[in-house]
Amino acid sequence: MRRIIGGLFTSIDGVIQAPGGPEEDPSGGFAHGGWMAGYDDDVTDGFIGEHIMGAEYDLLLGRRTYDIFADYWPRHRDNPVGERFARITKYVVTSTPGTLGWEGSQALVGHPAVAVARLREEDGPDLLIQGSGQLYPALLGAGLIDRLFLTIVPIILGTGRRALTGGAPAGLRLVDHRVSGTGVIMAVYERDGAVRTGDFSRQDDA
Repeated sequence: MRRIIGGLFTSIDGVIQAPGGPEEDPSGGFAHGGWMAGYDDDVTDGFIGEHIMGAEYDLLLGRRTYDIFADYWPRHRDNPVGERFARITKYVVTSTPGTLGWEGSQALVGHPAVAVARLREEDGPDLLIQGSGQLYPALLGAGLIDRLFLTIVPIILGTGRRALTGGAPAGLRLVDHRVSGTGVIMAVYERDGAVRTGDFSRQDDA
């Protein structure tokens, strides 16, 4: 069985759109593309390398993110990320499977949770979600995301696409974390059952 890992670069206010550059995703008039620039350092690179780049994985993408990546990354194959993306399998949740032009792409058709659950049961490398904010509600609701890797950048963007909205509630357990010299918080979480609630009020003063 493969693990599904959600890898998110996010601002403090939950925006995940176009962290890598102005051309990555300007949709909706988003004017802050490349907001991750300036926050990268050796600590960030080392932690991401340890948990993401240093491991074998295939990509799991929604159609919108796939189209953005398919336009952007083949033109940046001299970048280590572009080189990695070029050679691994890209699984794409889509209703138009005949239009995937990026080499190494495979379509997942039907209900996202059903199609991804079937893929998760197969042998192979872990599946890394990049971007693809619309995938998260369905996959979280079905209990299919095994690990979340959040890279939280100390910036508030105000506008832009967000992830982790509309999904089923879930408890999480912190398994690793690091803080960079630029204020980036990297945190790795795994699922930990249902959300636990309580009451801060004192039931008995005696």
